[in-house]
Amino acid sequence: MSAPSFGAAARILAGRDPVIARLYAEAGPPRLPRPAETHFGTLVRVIVYQQLAGRAAAAIHGRLIAALGGDVAAGPLLALSDEQLRAAGLSRNKIASLRDLAAKVLDGTVVLSPRGLSRENDDQIIARLSAVRGIGPWTAEMFLLFQLRRLDVWPVGDLGVRRGYGLAWQIPEPTARELQPLGEPFRPYRSVAAWYCWRAAELYADAAGSVLTGG
Repeated sequence: MSAPSFGAAARILAGRDPVIARLYAEAGPPRLPRPAETHFGTLVRVIVYQQLAGRAAAAIHGRLIAALGGDVAAGPLLALSDEQLRAAGLSRNKIASLRDLAAKVLDGTVVLSPRGLSRENDDQIIARLSAVRGIGPWTAEMFLLFQLRRLDVWPVGDLGVRRGYGLAWQIPEPTARELQPLGEPFRPYRSVAAWYCWRAAELYADAAGSVLTGG
């Protein structure tokens, strides 16, 4: 049996939990932007954008794509020299991270093929991605949720999720450790609950719409 859509999962949770039901009524079903890049391309973008303002990161990313001739894949990236990568504006650390990602994709440490990913559970994918220099558990969780559309991701280290949970359920903002068991009632659709936590942080803290939730 195939997994339900995010919208169907949201309706299931709304039937279980009155807070989710209220958020569903206020915010509607989850809206996740469609992935516009390959899995590898998305991870490359993540590394390039780390710790940079959006405009500067976009310019560097654009120069990297041009240097690759639009072929954003592990082999072509490894074929670029350090001089070419530096000319695109990449720091030494980011060059090392991109080379590590490409090498681990080629040697099979990181699996990005649809067939390979379908055989791995969320924890296995997080462990593989977290082995890459410059990619931590939070990045791996966001990859699972937004790129792979996995339904049961619960990113307890995300400040927005913790803040939104506190606001929506009207409790003091939980720590990551405290939030972990609070997600149990939402299995196997914790990604949907996380999305509503982000929305709650926006709705109840009068924050601007977030890029992640499409608000």
